Amino acid sequence: MDIMIFLGVLLSLGGVLGGQAIEGGKISSLIQPTAFLIVYFGALGATVVQFSLAQFKYGVGLVLGVLKQPPDHGIEYINKIVEYGTIVRKEGILAMEKKMTEVHDPFFKKGLQLLLDGTEPRILREMLETDVMMHEEYSEVGPKICDAYGGYLPTFGIIGAVLGLISVMQHLDDPESIGSGIAVAFVATVYGLIGANLVCLPLGNKLKMRAKEHGAVCFMIIEGLMSIAAGENPRLTKEKLEGFLTPANKAKLPKE
Repeated sequence: MDIMIFLGVLLSLGGVLGGQAIEGGKISSLIQPTAFLIVYFGALGATVVQFSLAQFKYGVGLVLGVLKQPPDHGIEYINKIVEYGTIVRKEGILAMEKKMTEVHDPFFKKGLQLLLDGTEPRILREMLETDVMMHEEYSEVGPKICDAYGGYLPTFGIIGAVLGLISVMQHLDDPESIGSGIAVAFVATVYGLIGANLVCLPLGNKLKMRAKEHGAVCFMIIEGLMSIAAGENPRLTKEKLEGFLTPANKAKLPKE
């Protein structure tokens, strides 16, 4: 589970609600079911219109998956590639067949299988790069849903505010309804801004960063497989692939 998401949300909500309390406002005044329905369901409907059913279902799955901290296999994959390169140089490509069961990543396994089948390196690279390109294309659906929803939320916040003011204008002779109408108006605006800037836009950006990290690992695997196919020195291969690692992973590498 990605603790940074919950930490960020708690910090933001703590700042907003804490400021509200310091100014003497009641947190209960921010609970307005009418404003919630107008803003969040209205923006959701507008977002649904923008995508096909298949795109929306896939994108929502990506958005929900952002709550989980993805495993980082960068160093592990480099070690495997170095190990496999050493085996191939000593025993030949067919010796890799017994190692296939060790690989669980579908992309990595596909590349090794193509290498084992004797696929020409140029074609191997083209096939794997096509897979990466298409994965990046599909991965954009999640951020696009977040961006769309985050873009519509403030607009529907304004709609909620206008509807609240219309209600106030229609009941000027009823002081009690004036208060609730004004509350709905202003709370709807707050809901729209918080939903967009605290949830949707940050999650969309996180999805984009994770897609880039995944792409970097895939290109690292491709370069590693190319090195194995070319029979390069495993030590040189390791040094080359370490350039794909994140700064955090580079810091974990043993000092020589």
